[in-house]
Amino acid sequence: MNPVHVYSLLEKHVPATALPYCFQLWQEHPFDFRLRKKRISKVGDFTCHPGRTPRITINHDSPPYLFLLTYVHEVAHLIVHQTHGWKPEAHGAQWKETFRQLMSPLMKEEVFPSDLLQVLKEHLTQPKASSFSDTKLTQALRQYDELQKSATLLSEIPEGSIFGLHGRWFTKGKLKRTRVLCRELKTKRNFLVHVDVPVESAQLSFLTS
Repeated sequence: MNPVHVYSLLEKHVPATALPYCFQLWQEHPFDFRLRKKRISKVGDFTCHPGRTPRITINHDSPPYLFLLTYVHEVAHLIVHQTHGWKPEAHGAQWKETFRQLMSPLMKEEVFPSDLLQVLKEHLTQPKASSFSDTKLTQALRQYDELQKSATLLSEIPEGSIFGLHGRWFTKGKLKRTRVLCRELKTKRNFLVHVDVPVESAQLSFLTS
């Protein structure tokens, strides 16, 4: 993949002070880097198939701090795969330790605001499979995203409510740990949606027990 193109993508999406480090990670562990349109169930992913170049994708609309965390999160998956193959659990001990190590050079106020940095330090003591699984971190990240700062979260509307997400309409169902089982009105398909995802134009249902 063209280094100039990778640098250009990173330059547009990560905090400026993190740019050299992020580009260095790509140089040391090259992968096919792509941006994706909004996805309901994830912000980024890592895929690797035998005989193919590993690929990392991140949602194009992710704000800078979330984009940065997602980028390092997925590069950690890549390095674990390169080191240990297919055996480790997706978010097991090897991934957690690799993620901590990769985040270490970024854990400074030149990169993250002091309040967000403190929350990140707590998060890294036991990293989760998704930043959305850490409610405290999600709330801290929202304070630095002007579009989501005052948004309504899925967790804040009652079960049975109809809500918009990425231009599609869903009914909120049962909570499954850190995700909610939601049904898309048009296709009748079920999706597991992170409980702290901002939703649009919610039509609330006031359920009684």
